[in-house]
Amino acid sequence: MARFRAVLEKHREIIRHMFAPVTQALVDDGLIGLGDTVLDIATGLGEPALTMSALVGSESEVFGIDPAPEMVDAARRATDHLGFRNAQFEVASADRLADTFDAVVSCFGVMFFSSPIDGVREMLRVLKPGRKLALAVWHFAENNPFHYAVARVIERFVDSPPPPPDAPDAFRFASPGKLRGVLAEAGAISRSERLLKFTIQASTSVEDFWTLRCEMSEKLREKLATLSREKLTEVKRHALEALQGYSTERGMSFLAEVLIVTGTKNRQA
Repeated sequence: MARFRAVLEKHREIIRHMFAPVTQALVDDGLIGLGDTVLDIATGLGEPALTMSALVGSESEVFGIDPAPEMVDAARRATDHLGFRNAQFEVASADRLADTFDAVVSCFGVMFFSSPIDGVREMLRVLKPGRKLALAVWHFAENNPFHYAVARVIERFVDSPPPPPDAPDAFRFASPGKLRGVLAEAGAISRSERLLKFTIQASTSVEDFWTLRCEMSEKLREKLATLSREKLTEVKRHALEALQGYSTERGMSFLAEVLIVTGTKNRQA
């Protein structure tokens, strides 16, 4: 985990820029604005919490929570470096919090919850009545070359059986309506879902993106670790060839698709 955190810190600004359209979608669909108090669940290195802390203004606050102490430490360092005074980060889960938030968001987090229904119930519990939660999850893998451009190459060399049904996985809620159904079971009202199509831009070379992509994914690292040095060299060569198709004058560019799913806490709750 410490190595993973160090890698993400190193590439923090590139990663923030890559997923800025998703952050903006969470802001828009979560109806987040000046003066709102926001909770970011599974915040990782502090995004989208840090971006949102600038949006809500210095008189309000954004809280980021994550179960990994190393991630929270990194988010706190970023807060100090950027000079934000209205962003706080804690090693915690939502069940320790009160119902004081104007919005709750989670970016690529709910797919890995042990019990998504219980997790969404906690999000609703800490929301003020009538306010919204907004969640971002990946749409289908085949629509996201950011994932498959490298993964498909590795799968030609490493046996990669599909995960069990509904197991924690990046594409657990890729099917339209699936996460919206979780929100319904958890008690959210006025549920909505939209497909966000955007472009992931990474101002980096093909070779550096290969490194970044592998370092970002524990699953890819585990698969690569099973290969001999010769096979690893071959995989990298094929992957770089595949990634060339996404290289532009400004760096790497991938069309991407994400589902933005929202729900509202009943005013009678």
